[in-house]
Amino acid sequence: MTTVNYLDMKEFLPSDFLPIIVQLLAAIGFIVVTMFVTHAIGPKRSSSQKDAPFECGIDSVGDARAPISIKYFLTAILFVLFDVEVIFMYPWAVNFKKLGWFGFGEMVVFLALLMAGFYYIIRKGVLNWERD
Repeated sequence: MTTVNYLDMKEFLPSDFLPIIVQLLAAIGFIVVTMFVTHAIGPKRSSSQKDAPFECGIDSVGDARAPISIKYFLTAILFVLFDVEVIFMYPWAVNFKKLGWFGFGEMVVFLALLMAGFYYIIRKGVLNWERD
């Protein structure tokens, strides 16, 4: 077992963080300048039509706390789940030759678990929106 001797490690100087600080200041400066310029040169016309709430072309009617079907949220969660699957598959696909059969076996187990979850949601009828 090896131990790490922190006295042998290089000590970081404040100047080592200069590139990060410069990039952070440049990003903040860009945001401030962009907001200032758009506010300064943008049109300032106000009317009852412009000040009315806009909901994707649909007139706002009724209570904002109207119940939404749980199937909408389940579909969104499933999208995130299978999107994360792709995020894990991409590095594997890039390095599959280096990982060899062990990496292939790990991906088969990973996909088997995900497909078991997919089978479960199909059996539960989560994606069947026609049913009440």
